[in-house]
Amino acid sequence: MKLFSYFRSSASYRVRIALNLKGLSYETVPVHLLKDGGEQFLPEYRKLNADALVPSLQLPDGMVLNQSLAIMEYLEEAHPAPALLPPHADDRAWVRSLALSIACDIHPIDNLRVLRYLQHEMGVSENNKNRWYRHWVEQGLASIERVLASDPRVGEFCFGDTPGYADCVLIPQVANGQRMQCDLSGLPTILRINQACLQLDAFARASPAQQADAE
Repeated sequence: MKLFSYFRSSASYRVRIALNLKGLSYETVPVHLLKDGGEQFLPEYRKLNADALVPSLQLPDGMVLNQSLAIMEYLEEAHPAPALLPPHADDRAWVRSLALSIACDIHPIDNLRVLRYLQHEMGVSENNKNRWYRHWVEQGLASIERVLASDPRVGEFCFGDTPGYADCVLIPQVANGQRMQCDLSGLPTILRINQACLQLDAFARASPAQQADAE
């Protein structure tokens, strides 16, 4: 498998964690989102991903999958062990709701193309652009914290004592929040889970700093 990825992309980071937790081998193909106006816009990459986004996962038969959560769902179905999702339908729905709260409600309004549009097309200052980012990340993660702090299904990780689907999505968002100097001090459950995850090899190897294209 080939993973078309950018080291700082939280969506790519999610998939790297999932691949590592599954113990699957893959080749990383860097796609620099800033260099020369963005390598994601090159015609050869748009053939793989019409939206000009990362990640894309190319399977050995040449088929290409896009959208990080769809890729993770594929990995769960094609390589069911070790499982990223719990066995019962209600628990799976709960775990997915955590992941989707991040992937659909927090991340899309704070990703690179939105921030660049705010700054370059709308004339938003650097300071106000960062205020925008921090506001939505802090508000979104505060909601996740309330869920995690009050649900008995939470253990060492988001669900029980085995890292899984929700952790794959949470930890990259925390990393981006820390990089952008968000105030995470009121998120003790999230920070505890983040620390537990980063002690695991699957998460450590997936981190932005460990990627070949890290800057």
